[in-house]
Amino acid sequence: MKSQFREMIENCPIICAIKDENGLQQCKDNDSEIVFILYGDICNIADIVKTVKSYGKLAMVHLDLIAGLSPKEVAVDFIRKYTQADGIITTKPALIKRAKELSLYTVLRFFVIDSMAFSNIERQLSAARPDLIEILPALMPKVLSRICKMTNIPVIAGGLVSEKEDIMELLDAGVACISSTNPAVWDL
Repeated sequence: MKSQFREMIENCPIICAIKDENGLQQCKDNDSEIVFILYGDICNIADIVKTVKSYGKLAMVHLDLIAGLSPKEVAVDFIRKYTQADGIITTKPALIKRAKELSLYTVLRFFVIDSMAFSNIERQLSAARPDLIEILPALMPKVLSRICKMTNIPVIAGGLVSEKEDIMELLDAGVACISSTNPAVWDL
């Protein structure tokens, strides 16, 4: 069952992530077999999942974003008991563990915003052992370029900068400067 999930991921270069009813409707005709549900509340999440499932797609509920659910294991129990969700997405390793106990697919999401967040990944992975991980942000130079173009406020780029090439890419993207906790970068 878990190997089938990984195979689906490998065969699905784009996963639909939906954040509202419009996205829910648009994902129907997409080739993606998997849908990340990033909205809802305890009153409507079962209906959202049911709609995704009616499209013949795998439904992954981002627990952290469902209004009315607590960041405790009982939230996973709720999703398992009251929805047809295939799995969960969360930033909380304890919820991943509970979901695995309930035979749900699991995605542990990381916001890699600096070197401290990056250094915690390995420890959390060994403790939670999710099926997949999701790293955010994915393409920082592109994202930073967009931000720089939409504002006149100078943009500082920080986090995970470790090589001169990183600095050059970020400066080319339009940032004003780079901040880093890595002393080796300070002299580049």
